[in-house]
Amino acid sequence: MKRREFVVKSSLATAAMGTSTLALGKAFTNSPNETLRIGVIGTGDRGGGLIPLINKIENFEVTACCDVLPFRLEKALDKVAGKKAQGYNDYRKLLERPDLDAVLIATPLNTHAKIAIDALDAGKHVYCEKTMAKGFIGTEQLLTKAQATDKIFQTGHQYHSSRLYTYVVDLIKQGKIGAVSAFECQWNRNGNWRRPVPEPQLERLINWRMYREFSGGLVAELCSHQIDFVNWVTEAVPEKVMGVGGIDYWKDGRETYDNIHLIYTYPKGIKAKFTCLTSNAMNDYQIKVLGDKGSIILDYNHAWFYPEGSYKKEMGEVDGVAGATMAWDKGKGIPIDIDHADPSKQALMDFKESVTNNTEPISNVVSGAKAAICVQMGLDAMHREEIVSWKDHLGLKG
Repeated sequence: MKRREFVVKSSLATAAMGTSTLALGKAFTNSPNETLRIGVIGTGDRGGGLIPLINKIENFEVTACCDVLPFRLEKALDKVAGKKAQGYNDYRKLLERPDLDAVLIATPLNTHAKIAIDALDAGKHVYCEKTMAKGFIGTEQLLTKAQATDKIFQTGHQYHSSRLYTYVVDLIKQGKIGAVSAFECQWNRNGNWRRPVPEPQLERLINWRMYREFSGGLVAELCSHQIDFVNWVTEAVPEKVMGVGGIDYWKDGRETYDNIHLIYTYPKGIKAKFTCLTSNAMNDYQIKVLGDKGSIILDYNHAWFYPEGSYKKEMGEVDGVAGATMAWDKGKGIPIDIDHADPSKQALMDFKESVTNNTEPISNVVSGAKAAICVQMGLDAMHREEIVSWKDHLGLKG
C-alpha cells in the first residue's frame, strides 16, 4: 500500500464517527472575560461579509484581519466593532499573535489547505470556508493535520448549522417522506459572476473564481453546500458521478464553467442531480428531496412538505373527517415552520460554542473532506468526460 493511500485510509476511517465528540485540548486561554478572539484571513465578499455577524455575537471579537489587497483590508477593518482590529498583508504575521485564539479562512480555494495547516501548527482553532480544500492531496493533508491536533476545526458549510435544515434532516430520517429515491438540487443565477477590477494586473487576484488554478468554479462555490446536504441526509458518500459543463454563455476568458450538470449515484440507487446556471435565475436556489411518501423542498430559509398519493389522502383526514383542508402555502405545499437564525450567523455561533465547550462541530473536518472529495470527483467527471468513481481516487467507501 502506498503511503498516501495509507494516510488517507487511516484518517478518513473515522468518517463513520460523524459528529462524535473528540478528546480535544483546552478551549482558549489567551482572551480576557471568556472572549474568543479571531483573525479573519481573506476579507473579500465572504470574509468581509462575516465580520458584521461576528460583531453581533456576544464574547466574540475580530482582533485582526489579513488581505493582500489593501483596499479590501481597509474596508474590512472599518467593519470591525470599535475598529480595534489590526491589519496584515501576510497571514503568517497574523498567526504569530499569541493573543489570537482562532482564525477564519476565506481566501481563494487553492490556499485553504496551506493556511489552515499553518494555523493549526500555530495553535489556532480554525473556521475554514467551503470548499474545505482544493483537490485530493490538499484535502488529505488538511484532514490528517486537523485530526492530529487538539484544536477545533469547522468547515463553513453553513446550512449544516441551520436549525431549519437540521429539523428537515431529522424529519427525513424519521421517515416523513418515506424511502428517499432522489435529490434535485439547483443554484441558478443570471450574471457573469465577475467582480470589477481596478487594475488589469489584479484580474486573477480578484476574479480567482474564474480560473482553474485557484478555483473549483460553480461546483466548489455553490454546489458544495448542496452536496454536503445530500451526504448528510444519506449518511453516505457517492459511489460515482457523471456530468457535463461548459463555457457556453460568458465568452470572457474564464476557465471555469458557466454552467454545470452533475448526477451522483449514492448507495441504494439514490440519485442526486446538481445544476448551476449563470444565464438564467429561474427558481434560484432549491433542494428537492423525493421519497415514496412525499417530498420536501427547501430554499435558503424555508421548507415545504408535499404528501404523495394515498399518503396525501390520509393526511387530509383531520380528526377523522375526510376531505378536511390542510394549510397549504400558495401551492408550495405544507410549510415547515421552524424558528432559526441566519445560517451563516448560526454557523459562527456554533463555532464559538464548539471552541468554548471543546466539542466537535457538526460541520467538521470529516464532513468537509467528504464534500471536498465529491467536488473534485464532479470536476474530474466533467473535465475528463467520463464516469468517476469514489474508489478511483482515495480507495475509500463511505
